Formats: sequence, C-alpha cells, structure tokens
Amino acid sequence: MTWAIRVEGLGKQYSLGTREHHVESFREMLTSLMSAPLRGLSSARRRGKDTPAFWALRHVSFEVQQGEVVGIIGRNGAGKSTLFRILGRITDPTEGLADIRGRVGSLLEVGTGFHPELTGRENIYVNGAILGMRRSEIQRHFDEIVSFAEIEQFLDVPVKRYSSGMYVRLAFAVAAHLEPEVLLVDEVLAVGDAAFQRKCLEKMGDVASRGRTILFISHNMAAIENLCDRALLLERGHAVRDGDPAKVIATYLSTSQTGDASDGTILVGVPRSGSGRVYLTHASILDRNGERIHVLRSGMDVTVALDYVTQGGESRNVDVGIAFHRLDGSRLFGLYQSFLGPPFALIPPAGTFRCDIPNFPLAAGRYELHGRVLVGSEEADWPRQSVLTVNVEAGDFYRSGSTGFGSHAIFMVQGAWNVVPRP
Repeated sequence: MTWAIRVEGLGKQYSLGTREHHVESFREMLTSLMSAPLRGLSSARRRGKDTPAFWALRHVSFEVQQGEVVGIIGRNGAGKSTLFRILGRITDPTEGLADIRGRVGSLLEVGTGFHPELTGRENIYVNGAILGMRRSEIQRHFDEIVSFAEIEQFLDVPVKRYSSGMYVRLAFAVAAHLEPEVLLVDEVLAVGDAAFQRKCLEKMGDVASRGRTILFISHNMAAIENLCDRALLLERGHAVRDGDPAKVIATYLSTSQTGDASDGTILVGVPRSGSGRVYLTHASILDRNGERIHVLRSGMDVTVALDYVTQGGESRNVDVGIAFHRLDGSRLFGLYQSFLGPPFALIPPAGTFRCDIPNFPLAAGRYELHGRVLVGSEEADWPRQSVLTVNVEAGDFYRSGSTGFGSHAIFMVQGAWNVVPRP
C-alpha cells in the first residue's frame, strides 16, 4: 500500500513572547505573500537572539497509508494542532519533514482557510482554486456544498459576519466536498450542535469509504473508536502510542497528562471535621476493569473508590457519600449509601468504599470530588477540600455516536422521544 502522509523526525520550536503577523485585508494578504522571502531573511537574522523557547513537537515520526482514517488524540497542549498546522502548510517545521501526496483539504481552527472580507460564495471558489480545481469542478459541487452548510440566504454575505457555527458548517462543507486526497479535520466540529456533529461524522465516513485519507483530531473518544482505523496519542509533543484505537484510547484514559490534578491522597493536616472514627486516606476513579484512570469520558461506567482506616477496629452503622462540584465550588450532585438503602451495618478496620456510577452523566470539563463519612448520626470524617480533581472528556453518553451538546451543558440525561397524534 502507498503512503499518503509521511512524517519523519518532525519538530516545531516556538519562541515565547513573539507574535505572528496578522493579515487585516485581502490586499495585505497579497502584499504579505510577496514579501515572504524578505521576512524569512529578517527572521533568520533574529534567530540567533537569546529568547525563551519550547518544543511544541519533537521527534514525531509516523506514516499514514492511502485510504486510512487516523485519529489524533491527546490533552490540550500535546501538540495536535501544531502537527495539523504543519501538515496543512500553515506553519513550517523547525526540524524533520512532513510529506503529503495529493491535494489537502483542511478544517483547522475557526478563522483558518477563509478570508473574512470575501463572501461565502467567493470563498468556495477561492478554496477550490487553492486545491488546484478547475472552475467547472467547483461548480459541479457548488450546490451540494451550499446545501450541506445550510447557508443559502447568507451565501453572498462576507464570512466575517457569520456566526462561528455558520463558519464551521461552510468550512467543513468545502473541505469535504471538493474531493481532496487528504482531509485534515481538527476539533472545530465541537462548535456545531449535535445534529451537525452527526452529519459531519457521517460525511467523513462517506469520504473514507471512497478511499480518501483522513486525519481527525477529537476529544470525542467514541467518534475516534468508531470512525478510525488507527489512533495516535501525543503527549507533551511526543508520539507515545500508535495503533488500535481502543488500545490507544485506553492508554490515554489511564494516564494523567496534565501533571496538576490531585493524586487522590487525602493529606493529614488539611481542614476537616469529624471524630476520626473512620478516616479517609485516598480517593481514585476506576474504570470497569478496576484500573485507576485520571481522565474519564461522559457515559463511561466508573467507580469512585475511597480508601479508609478506622480507630478501634470494626465500625457499625456507617454511611459514606461523595459529591461532585464545579471548580467554583457549586455542588452538582451527591450520592450517599443512605440514598440507596441502609448504611453499612459493619465495616472492617481498613478497606475501600466503592461507589459504582454507570453511564457517567457529567459533560466535558474539570470537576472536584468531595467525600464524607458518618457513623450513626456522628460526623466521622469530612475533608473541607476536594479529595480528587476529575477531568472529563466528551463521550458517547447516549450510545448514538454523538456527544450531544458536549461542553455546552453540565449534565446529560437519558430519555425517549415520541410523537402522539392529536385526537
């Protein structure tokens, strides 16, 4: 099989504190292109200056075969968008090479690819020309693009007046319908609503079925698993795992990549109240296999585990509860053993309280977990700060291939719609 994308030893270094030139108008864009060689000489002279720098990507190598669909995953700052900007020829690598065979259609961050002063109609033709298409080819797909984007009445309005949703709908329609050999799709799909996300995923599946190559960045692990042949995990600018999507996703979810989340240790000396007859020592989140995870998905079956010790041996009539809070301290929901049945009649001197939560209902975001224990009516232990910081990614809560409204909501609930005729 022939490769469509080849990346070898790719690296990108940025100097901190520098600003990229922003083109204000179409005329300035043309002027900018004409002066690019001179800017290159100027930047070369400045390269020797001692400025703080960091590597957004380093030593990244992989190949993508023609017709493959590859998902790129990793936490914010892992280097995903930098990789796509290099592949999309928006920025140059500092080291290594990135080769692509064929025309590239890219849907990166909102604001890339269209010129704001041009209308939607004009941008369709400009983008087609950039891809090397003849006017007759663009016209053949024109109506399909406009229909998919659902912007008929705004077609002759400058795109700078579009909402972010309108912009993304048109950008995706152009990228997917102008028949590029390689399609790069970043997480901008999160801007759209649930119906649009589903429509785009179906279109990408259609494009893939025609033998096109797709690279797809997403925090929607369900979409990665269902759509992609492979997944590549980036961590701190390095490619750390490449292979079967389910296995790569499992690695991603089981590894903390933020470095700033609570490790779950409930420290001695933190503000807490209670007699200490039962004392919480550690908190963690487990997946359905009992493995500790630092990142979970909406819709996952998870277990909250609270390790404890007691004073004086076994304890009777013990109630334990957890609560999830937003980072601003507002409480989202709580769950006590006494909500579900009687308190534990007897617990051993040391052990773990486990609370199983099927189909985890919180949308993508960062939350705090709190814990509390009572013995009878007596407060035993109540740490007055979070016992764990929980990172949640968008997931397939509804088991439909959609993340619903993703981060636009806090909770997701199961339900069923139907239509009842009027009598």
